[in-house]
Parts: sequence; structure tokens; C-alpha cells
Amino acid sequence: MPAGSRTPVVLLPGVVLPAEPAYHALLAELGDAVDARPKELEMYSGEEVPPPGYSLDAEIDGIRRVADEAGFETFHLAGYSAGGAVSLAFAGRHPERLRSLALLEPAWAGREGQSEAEVALYERFRAVERLPADEVMPAFVRLQLAADTDPPPPPTDPPPPWMASRLAGIRWLTNGLLALQPDLDVLRRFDRPVYFALGGRSNPDFYGRIAERLADVFSDFTLEVFEDRHHFDPPHRIEPGRLAASLRELWMRGER
Repeated sequence: MPAGSRTPVVLLPGVVLPAEPAYHALLAELGDAVDARPKELEMYSGEEVPPPGYSLDAEIDGIRRVADEAGFETFHLAGYSAGGAVSLAFAGRHPERLRSLALLEPAWAGREGQSEAEVALYERFRAVERLPADEVMPAFVRLQLAADTDPPPPPTDPPPPWMASRLAGIRWLTNGLLALQPDLDVLRRFDRPVYFALGGRSNPDFYGRIAERLADVFSDFTLEVFEDRHHFDPPHRIEPGRLAASLRELWMRGER
């Protein structure tokens, strides 16, 4: 298939699972018609996490670099969790580069319109970084699930090499994202289609409220609820066929 006829897509992962394994199942469903570039977060680009001099501008510049290297003048952007928050920031900074925006439970959407429950929840997130190392991941997971949802069982296999950097990433994330304030004035003028995938078993005071707030920001906003999913068994890994179909529809609308 000629490169120019393929759908140009950049995919951003969350703060734990690297981009390639995170999107492996979804990419298999999308097939060769999509020229997808899974991109690791820039916070993991050096030996230190985050690397010296790092800021969220590095994440925005990293998306632009990958798109430029791929020859994507404009493209579709999809981001999960921390990658979703970065995708929002990119849309506010470079809306002219995007054909559509897919948000898979973005971890942050700024302070405007936050409820009291959201503010209290983010204070609990900020407390996570002060916990002992063996308590960070369980607390981080619990805060993102609905009250009646059990956390996934801990892995029994030895941790992969990349896992050593993830605790530092989580600890940075709980405070670092608070410095990110998406330009909502720009996003309100964004006329491309926006898609939001929400897990029915994720914390409604967190991801549910973010979805509600963004629905009031974007003029062309579609929410899809995956009733049996939560943040740690997301549709791009567990229901990739259904998500792929939704993304194809989004991208077709973006092309029009």
C-alpha cells in the first residue's frame, strides 16, 4: 500500500506500560491501512527519570519530531492516561497539525471546572509520591478505580527491565501534570472530531468528570463507555477490535 494512502497516526502510552506493548493488540486490529507511530514518553528518554531539564514542552516537541520524521504534515493523535494529557496539551499548542484527537482516559485536563471531589482526589494523588516504594503502585492503582472494583492482581512474573524507571515516573506524574494547563480557549475553537473512551469501572470522580468537562469544551465530542473496562484493563489492550472500529470512524470523519 503506498505510504501516502495510509492513515497517519501517532499513539502515546501512559506512564507505566511502554508504547509498543501497550498498543500491540490495537495495531494488529488496525492493520496495514494505518501508518501508526507508537511513541514512548520523553520522560523516559534518558538514564534519569525525568531527564535533566525536562518539562512538558519536551513531550509536545517529541510528538512534533516524530510526526515530522514520519512525513506527517497533519495526523491523527491518540493518547492514553498521561499520554492523553500530553495529547490535550499538543492540541492546544498545535491544533493545525491534527486531523482528529482520541483521548483514552487522559490523566489530566487542567483545573477549570474541577469539582470538590476532583480537587480532593488530586490531593490524594500528590500524597502517593511520599509513600514507601512498595506502596506506591497499589495506591496509584486504587485511586483510579471505581469503589466497587477490585484492583487487578499483582504480576507473578519477575518485573521487566523497564519497570525500574516507572516508580520514578509515577512519582513525577502525581505533581508534574499539575503544571500543565491546557489552553482551553484554543481547544474551544478546535473544529476537528474528538473521541473519549471511558471505562465503566474507572473512578467516576476522576475520568468520568474529565469526560464531562471536556464535553463542554470541544464542539465535536464523542464519548464511548466501555462498561466492563477500567484504567488498568483498557480497551486498546482488552477490546482492541471494538476500539479499532471506533477509531476508524473517528479518522474517517477527521479526513472529511
